[in-house]
Amino acid sequence: MLINIGPQHPATHGVLRLVIELDGETVIRVVPHIGYLHSGFEKLAEYRHYNQIIPLTDRTDYLSPMANNVCLALAAEKLMGITITERCQVLRVVACEISRIISHLVWLGTTGIDLGAFTPFLWCFYQRERLYNLQEAWTGARLTTSMTRVGGLMADIPDGFEAGLRDFCRTFPRTLAEVDAMFTRNAIWCGRTQGVGVIDGPDAINYSLSGPMLRASGVDYDVRKDRPYLGYETYDFDVPIGEHGDIYDRYRVRLEEMHQSVRILEQALDRLERLRGAPINIDDPRLILPPKHRTMSDMEAMIFHFKQVMEGVKAPVGEAYLGVENPKGELGYYFVSDGTAKPVRWRVRPPSFINLACLPKLCEGVLLSDVIAINASIDIVMGEIDR
Repeated sequence: MLINIGPQHPATHGVLRLVIELDGETVIRVVPHIGYLHSGFEKLAEYRHYNQIIPLTDRTDYLSPMANNVCLALAAEKLMGITITERCQVLRVVACEISRIISHLVWLGTTGIDLGAFTPFLWCFYQRERLYNLQEAWTGARLTTSMTRVGGLMADIPDGFEAGLRDFCRTFPRTLAEVDAMFTRNAIWCGRTQGVGVIDGPDAINYSLSGPMLRASGVDYDVRKDRPYLGYETYDFDVPIGEHGDIYDRYRVRLEEMHQSVRILEQALDRLERLRGAPINIDDPRLILPPKHRTMSDMEAMIFHFKQVMEGVKAPVGEAYLGVENPKGELGYYFVSDGTAKPVRWRVRPPSFINLACLPKLCEGVLLSDVIAINASIDIVMGEIDR
C-alpha cells in the first residue's frame, strides 16, 4: 500500500511530501519529495549586492537566522580578504550560540510533541522566548534579523543585553535538567527512540551528514574544532558524541550541545567586558556605512554612504567557500566573483537538504509510526531544502 504524508502535515515540519510504501505497518520504502517553496534564494542573490543577500539568509533556516547572517558575512569577508575586529568576533560567537540554543529548543519541543509529550514543549518555548526577547532588543526583529554586515555588524548590543544573557545562562540549565529528568530514562521515550532510525559512522560519512546527525553516530567532527573560525579554538567547550546513531543519541547530543553553548556564552560575556567600548566595525568607509550622525553632518561621509548604498561593496575576482557549524550541521556558502558588487554565483551547502537524503535508509524496515520520529530526529527546516 502507498500512503502520502504531506506536503502540508504537522509531522513533516514544513512543506515536505513523503511517499511511503507499506507492507502492513512495516515500511518498505520512503521517497521524499521536495521543492514546494519555489523561493530561488541562490538565483536571487546574483541580482543583489553582498550586503543585500543577508536578508535572504534569514529565510533559509528561519530558526537560526543570526547564525546564517554570520556565515554569509564570513564568506564574503574571506572573498574580499577582510579581517574583522575582536569585539565583532565575540559578538558573532554570541549570535551563533544563541541561535544554536533556539534551534535545538524548537527541535526538542516539537519532537516531544511528535512522540506524545506536550509539557516539555512549553518549557522549551518559554526559554526560547527569553532568547527571542534578547535577539529582538539587539536586532529589532524576532525572526528576520539581518544583523551582520560585510566587515562588521548592523549594531552593537544594547544596554541590559549582557545582564539578560547572564541571567539566562544562570537559569536555563534548570530547564535542561527538567527535560533530562522527563525524557532520558522515560520508558516510553526510550522505547520510541532507542535502536530506531540507526545509521553507523561510515554510512553517516558517506551520506555527507554533519552536525548532531553525524556526531550521534560516533564521528567526532565539529567545524568549530576542526576548521575554527571566529576564534572558536580559544573557547573551552566539549563536542558531545553518540555511540549508536539512533534517535536517542541524537537527542542526547543536542541536549548536551545546549549545555556547551551556555559555557561558550559565559566565556564570550567575560570577553565582552574586556572589550567594552571597542569597535564592532572595521575602519574603512569604502566597506562599512559611516555612522548616521556623520552622514548628516559631513560631506565626505555622505558621499561614502551614497556610493555604498547605490554601488555596493565590490569584491575582487575569484571564489571563496566558507563553512560554519550551524545547529543542524555544516552550513557553507560559496561565492564566485567577477570583480563587481554582485556575485556571479552563490551556492549554499544547507545541512537540512543533505541530512534529509538519509531518510529512506533510516526508514527501511521500521514501523509507520517510527517514520514520524525519524523524520523529526533529522531536524530539517524547509527553507534550506528548497531547490
